[in-house]
Amino acid sequence: MTHPSRFSFTQKSIDLLPPNPASSKSTEAEYSDTQVPGLKLLVGKTGNKKFLLRYTFHGRKKALALGAYGALNVTEVRRRANQHKADIAQGIDPKAVREQVKMALTFTEFIEGHYLPHATANKRSAHTDASKFTHHILPVFGEQKLGEISLVSIQSYLNQLSSTLAPATCNRHFSLLHRVFALAVLWGFVDKNPVTGITKFKENNQRQRFLDPEEIRRLFKAAEEDPNYYAANYIKFLLLTGVRRSEGLAAQWQHIDLNAQHPSWFLPETKGGKSRYVLLNPMAVALLQHLDRMPGNTYLFPGMIKGQALNNPIKAFKRITKAAGIEVSFRLHDLRHTTASLIVNGGGSLYDVQATLGHSSSRMSQRYAHLSQDRRSHTATLVSDGVANALG
Repeated sequence: MTHPSRFSFTQKSIDLLPPNPASSKSTEAEYSDTQVPGLKLLVGKTGNKKFLLRYTFHGRKKALALGAYGALNVTEVRRRANQHKADIAQGIDPKAVREQVKMALTFTEFIEGHYLPHATANKRSAHTDASKFTHHILPVFGEQKLGEISLVSIQSYLNQLSSTLAPATCNRHFSLLHRVFALAVLWGFVDKNPVTGITKFKENNQRQRFLDPEEIRRLFKAAEEDPNYYAANYIKFLLLTGVRRSEGLAAQWQHIDLNAQHPSWFLPETKGGKSRYVLLNPMAVALLQHLDRMPGNTYLFPGMIKGQALNNPIKAFKRITKAAGIEVSFRLHDLRHTTASLIVNGGGSLYDVQATLGHSSSRMSQRYAHLSQDRRSHTATLVSDGVANALG
């Protein structure tokens, strides 16, 4: 099917455009909008689509990238194109203005003046982004001009990061930088995303470490003897409930109901952005019933700062695991894995794991499928033994 090179842009008509043929001599096929003269749509051989404004300024033909289709809709791109055309009519070259901004704006100025305000308004984990910028990214790129940061410099940064941090952590930095520059392109501060083309690090997400019954006993004993009362109880609480580290730290007494028929804890917001209830088992209930409440503090596990929650339980965790004779590589998150193993080995299903751990999909719980296999094998052996006994 042949598509006309000039038509009135609509979402439907643009969605129907095929990728530029691989055999084509040109890298991109170009289409023109009949509503706004000069507004173009370029379609690449992979199907990627982006908007462009072609114009003449002082007798010279120029082109200004407006952004990718999808990030920009037709209404917004027409508004931007007309805005630039109005500037051109007044003797202002929009491309020259953009180049001046690119050469003047530092990475720090873009992050503090544009990205973080946007993230704070639209992203729950904006504070985590801010921490990455403060401790890692800004010391490297902060004083550089936004438009001068290259793919090579970002790759070098990620390679250096990988020498001290886990691949998964490095990939979070990758994703953050990719998002930052994607917005910079969308908002017209740069023409291309320098992170595009960089490959993520290969992650080993299958790493699992479960505490055996003897290690659990030693962990609880070491927690009882640790001087940090609230951190020690927090660690026991994580194992008893299987909740995420951040969910345990944010737990408040107002969301705990120990008097209901089925004692529960309400989580107003989880990692997936949804609320859920955690049913509290007898040991979790007993822990909370005996947990001292700090006056003036609503958190189950209060910190050193008045009115705030426990901030950093890692030091106490490392101290307790060392006292319990558990290897240094054992992570706080591995307590969550241990909870899952206790459920499955106790006869629970992967659905029970999903419900208890608050996984958004069953796919997240599949990592424990091998435990389920072991349990089913044990059950099959019981059947075999029963038949054998019956036969004498």
